[in-house]
Amino acid sequence: MKIPFRNDNRSGQNGARSSASRGITPEIALDGSAAIDVRGVNHYYGTGDARKQVLHDNHLQVQPGEIVIMTGQSGSGKTTLLTLIGTLRRVQEGQLNVLGQPLHNLSQTNIGALRRRLGFIFQAHNLFGSLTAMQNVRMALELQPNRSSRREENERCAKMLTEVGLGERIQYKPGGLSGGQKQRVAVARGLVHQPDILLADEPTAALDEESGRQVVTLFQREARERGVAIVIVTHDNRILDVADRIVKMDFGKIARDTNLNEAAVLGEMLSQCSVFTGVAISTLTELSRSMTRTTHGPGDRIVTYGDVGDRFYLIREGTVSVKQPTQPGGNDFREVAELGEGAYFGETALLTGEPRNAHVDATTETVTYSLDAATFSDVMSQRKSMEEEVRSSLFAE
Repeated sequence: MKIPFRNDNRSGQNGARSSASRGITPEIALDGSAAIDVRGVNHYYGTGDARKQVLHDNHLQVQPGEIVIMTGQSGSGKTTLLTLIGTLRRVQEGQLNVLGQPLHNLSQTNIGALRRRLGFIFQAHNLFGSLTAMQNVRMALELQPNRSSRREENERCAKMLTEVGLGERIQYKPGGLSGGQKQRVAVARGLVHQPDILLADEPTAALDEESGRQVVTLFQREARERGVAIVIVTHDNRILDVADRIVKMDFGKIARDTNLNEAAVLGEMLSQCSVFTGVAISTLTELSRSMTRTTHGPGDRIVTYGDVGDRFYLIREGTVSVKQPTQPGGNDFREVAELGEGAYFGETALLTGEPRNAHVDATTETVTYSLDAATFSDVMSQRKSMEEEVRSSLFAE
């Protein structure tokens, strides 16, 4: 049987890099650099006996230029959180900063000024039926403090409508447009004033695949070229590939926050672990999205000798010390290994649940990603071939 503590990379080099934007569950930065900074936000509907909590202790940070997609079942709190970020509801509990502005008790004047820096795309379109597509889009420009000439604004609106595929329908009113065309007018209106943050609720729900791809490509351009922070609430799995992060909400709380770039890195790291030899990196990348990120301070005990082994650990940053008893059953321990970035331990626990045969303590600030046996089994139930590969690797001589 393989030793449950292994070091494939003994360098122990962890580097002085911030982990705020790389973890599957990003830490909240306190330097004000985030475009959106949500900390401990709760929200309630109703009063008295009818009062119901719909958001529970949510933490979220979105950086400039980042595209975050929020998923979850209807009623999970996605749209409520989006409207709080967009200043369309008052913050009741917790902290919420948008573009450096704390929203709690922000004056109506300052809220109005802040809204002009945001772009909204509503699921219900919210178009004015008496106005043409051009006029509906121009409404966003008419709210801005520094106006251009009418001719310049019209040219800008026409260009944006053309980019969403409506160049030949700029003079159509909503009654003459299909549901998908109305949605694209709403997209153009949300982008035309070049907002710093774009908040989109089901922006592609009414669109066919080609039109939906056209829209999210625009989003990507805005994020990459202008640094727009974009939050998209969607059930549309066709557009998940444009996200930098995917946030899943369940029952009013952020249940998972997956950094897709980090997931790719973790997939590569997992592929270097002998326990996953021969498993495709794409499969390991998918597996990594189910892992839990934890930061451990120097001296923190990660694993305790004798405990039931129910979790596999991968070291993302930092170093740990592995200590075993000097004598079987004794109370004196000695260090038998120091593990660094890329090392892993506890792999047999995924399938056996054996007791731990060592203490593992963080010796520096250490970031681990871990996978519990239940999650592993759940993921593997959908990929039986991978489970067989892992079992074979674990118990091979």
